[in-house]
Amino acid sequence: MICNLFRVAMMLQVAAACAQAPAIEPAYVDNLLKTLSADDMKGRKAFEPGSLKAAALIAGEFRKTGLQPLQGLQDYNQTFQVYRIKPGKAEVRLNNKPVAPAKVVVVSGSPKLDWKDQPATVTVIPVGPADNLQQKMGEVRKNRKDAILLIDPAHADLFNRYQNYYSRGNISLEAPGGPSYVLVLTQTINPDSFSVSANNQVETLPLTNVAGMLPGKSRPDEYVIFSGHYDHIGVLPPVKGDSIANGADDDASGTTAVMALASYFKALNNNERTILFVAFTAEEIGGYGSQYFSKQLDPEKVVAMFNIEMIGKESRFGRNAAFITGYEKTDFGKILQKNLEGTEFTFHPDPYTGQNLFYRSDNATLARQGVPAHTISTDQIDVDKYYHTVDDEYETLNISNVVNTIRAIALSARSIISGQDTPTRVNISDLK
Repeated sequence: MICNLFRVAMMLQVAAACAQAPAIEPAYVDNLLKTLSADDMKGRKAFEPGSLKAAALIAGEFRKTGLQPLQGLQDYNQTFQVYRIKPGKAEVRLNNKPVAPAKVVVVSGSPKLDWKDQPATVTVIPVGPADNLQQKMGEVRKNRKDAILLIDPAHADLFNRYQNYYSRGNISLEAPGGPSYVLVLTQTINPDSFSVSANNQVETLPLTNVAGMLPGKSRPDEYVIFSGHYDHIGVLPPVKGDSIANGADDDASGTTAVMALASYFKALNNNERTILFVAFTAEEIGGYGSQYFSKQLDPEKVVAMFNIEMIGKESRFGRNAAFITGYEKTDFGKILQKNLEGTEFTFHPDPYTGQNLFYRSDNATLARQGVPAHTISTDQIDVDKYYHTVDDEYETLNISNVVNTIRAIALSARSIISGQDTPTRVNISDLK
């Protein structure tokens, strides 16, 4: 039986009814979104109380829905440790002459560095005016050996950006230790000697993803993931008396979608593949939640990842449309669109490739391991005046757009969840 309606909202509802599926109700979505982006969440910044409050809300919804905890967990909290390193005093000498602190950057997870008399274990890397500093940094990180980079002043602008970034401290999933990198802005690229003395403050801090699962009926070891990040950027300097960056679109909208889809698929109760629902922490400060989560899985068992990010406003393609990052890398998008035949909703390739969105969200870690992991969004990121401001509030959202996008995702995922379709893998050799 074919259900013909001209409005996508009703079309998707009737399509669900034809399959005896539950509805995704606007009132349910609206309430979740309003609660998650309320002022009392204080912007849901990682490590702060508002983030813990948001995590408790999501866990409560997963519990009400009846999801199972992930294997090996007693509840829905996937808690892990990260290490926050705050740089302290650093002294660098070249040819036995001190270098001004403003011309030194120390990148290290070690509590203390004490490089004396040009130790043989430290690689000296000159970066001349014609060299690519970013490329050199990439090579250093890949080699994973202690190194001192002697950087020509021609790179002063980029050096200053590195200094500004690392002076705030950095966070790592790896325990203290590992390779250290010292950047020095200098015209001395072949010193006869150097020494480095530096101290760092290292803190161990907990972070928590919130995750649940619906075991697959016939293919329990094949996973389909629905995800979004629940953290945002917290409290900012006041603007017209408002200091809370509520993060309604970024990404309360995506996290709400994950909770709504969990309820939908639990009620549908016909998933042949296992479905994992996860709300990630710490996306805004480096994607640490998704990095940790991805390390707990065998990527070969992950069939697809639907990461949902900022679906609170109409896309540049108009109503009833969304875009998929990395669209051309797999046939994920084509499968989704096939499942939407007969509706007015369309998925499009990412129109903002210059923004590098495929690598900026929580899909990136699994995508780099070959998983067809994509982010679905409707945000007009190039003109979004609310992005990362105190004005990203519930009142700025188009709730119909949120609901219709969630319904479209639910319908478009059906053949992947049933095992009928398996998206092609990402070609790792093509990735950055």
